[in-house]
Amino acid sequence: MRHVFKTNMSVHPIAAGLFTIALLLNTHRSTAQDSPIALIGAEIIPIAGPVIPKGTLVTHRGEIIAVGPDGSTRIPNDAQQIDGGGKVVMPGLICTHSHLGGGWAGDSSTPIQPDVRILDSINVRDAGLQKAQAGGLTTLNVMPGSGHLLSGQTIYIKLNDGKTIEDLAIRDDNGKILGGMKMANGTNSQRDPPFPGTRAKSAALVREQLIKAQAYREKLKKAEDDPDKTPDRDLAMEGLVEVLEGRRVVHFHTHRHDDIITILRLKKEFGFRVVLHHVSEGWKVVDEIAEANVPCSIILVDSPGGKIEAMNLLFHTGSVLEKAGVLTAFHTDDGITDSRLFFRMAALGVRAGMSREKALEALTIAGAKMLDLDQRIGSLEAGKDADFIVLSGDPFSVYTKVLETYVDGNKVFDRSDPKDRLYAVGGYGASHDQSNYLCCHEDEENH
Repeated sequence: MRHVFKTNMSVHPIAAGLFTIALLLNTHRSTAQDSPIALIGAEIIPIAGPVIPKGTLVTHRGEIIAVGPDGSTRIPNDAQQIDGGGKVVMPGLICTHSHLGGGWAGDSSTPIQPDVRILDSINVRDAGLQKAQAGGLTTLNVMPGSGHLLSGQTIYIKLNDGKTIEDLAIRDDNGKILGGMKMANGTNSQRDPPFPGTRAKSAALVREQLIKAQAYREKLKKAEDDPDKTPDRDLAMEGLVEVLEGRRVVHFHTHRHDDIITILRLKKEFGFRVVLHHVSEGWKVVDEIAEANVPCSIILVDSPGGKIEAMNLLFHTGSVLEKAGVLTAFHTDDGITDSRLFFRMAALGVRAGMSREKALEALTIAGAKMLDLDQRIGSLEAGKDADFIVLSGDPFSVYTKVLETYVDGNKVFDRSDPKDRLYAVGGYGASHDQSNYLCCHEDEENH
């Protein structure tokens, strides 16, 4: 699996020292798909260009070799040819906000825990990952919960049937596991001390920690390579320095319009990169979001209930953001929305005025851009990872099924296989090892 992508970001020496280990962990991708595969005659939605009514997709060793119209796309002589007639092929889906794997991160000791890593608590045997494959998902941003102002480091993973989290992890060219930083505001993180009780105190605590991180960064710069001047290693500050330097994107849970504006204010003050998640009232402050050039990852919950903050969530948020020029993706927040129903999210967006083109991008390339992975995934283009799905019909039809899902050129879901079909339709055994987290409260009486 070739989960290594180029970056110019600097890396801590310890991470660089793990490069050799990372290569060993990622060797089987190089031997995958020893023979080329050519899917012929399908309708191809490449995302990077117009729909190809009858197209050919060629992959080899986990990489897309060619994509184009039938007859004008070169197929290697030794390629295995597969008839895709009557099928639709498009890039694997990307969820920018998932909680699959049952991972728990921060505890109740403090509202700000940037040193905590969700990768240390993900169960990769969780059936939820197979269900996501059945829904056409190939890449996830797995997050800690939003019950803290800062609940820790997220991880970007490929759903490749690996046996450990290291198998699934996406890494940079130095072997560092990639992910963002999860933050939140609003009512989720408002609790008894040491947690804040108000919105203003929430912002004050975050600002205080970022100022400490600025001071820690200055000490590191002044020390240079002098060990006598180097401050003691501080894992929490290291994580926040990555945020300040733009090497770790902040994924910020937020709902109300005033909370959104608070985030934009903090972004301007400290200069961090941010993706706004949920933005139930984003339509109220869309001009401010657009002016700040901040992307939004949104969810459309099509059932009543939920938190009071989300009462003004509207189906036309995607349309409003699109018209304002805001980069927009959808997410599942699984288990808020089942990953097997991810297409429905974008279909609802289209029904409420979003263009078909941008809704399809919101399931694919837009999410890839938010995760800094758009050079590798999110569209069907030569040189990109062979992550794609085969559908029975139009992506936004309620009658369409995901027939097959491929990650790095390897088939990880096949609806015709009874074992895989179980994950798609449910039934006894379909939820083995699966557990949902509860993000905001640790005490049993509140669960």
